Amino acid sequence: MNDTNCLFCKIIAKQIPSTIRFEDENWLAFDDIHKSAPVHVLLIPKNHYKTLEEIEIDSDQFYAQLISTARKIAHQVDISDNYKLFMNVGEKVQMIHHVHLHIMGGWSKDLLTEELDRQSNKVLN
Repeated sequence: MNDTNCLFCKIIAKQIPSTIRFEDENWLAFDDIHKSAPVHVLLIPKNHYKTLEEIEIDSDQFYAQLISTARKIAHQVDISDNYKLFMNVGEKVQMIHHVHLHIMGGWSKDLLTEELDRQSNKVLN
């Protein structure tokens, strides 16, 4: 079930335009408008969950789909050789109260890990 006031639910319903990178019956992925990396995609379940803690901890199928779908997207957007997955959990740390996984990559291969972390953490912290 979706929340009619949720920004991400409105994107799922195509009420708000977005650059969609992936969609199937359970998941939607689109470009983050506040990029923290050259490629920054958000993966969301089509069912509305405010936070990861609303999903049963033993929902192995959900978690397996989340990670496998993220990997598919990383391949699709050509960052599979060097990317980060990041998720905020909890209403106090999430900007949007709908479960979402950040898929980030596309950095120069010459960057050292420390510089990569500094660049990607600027917006995420």
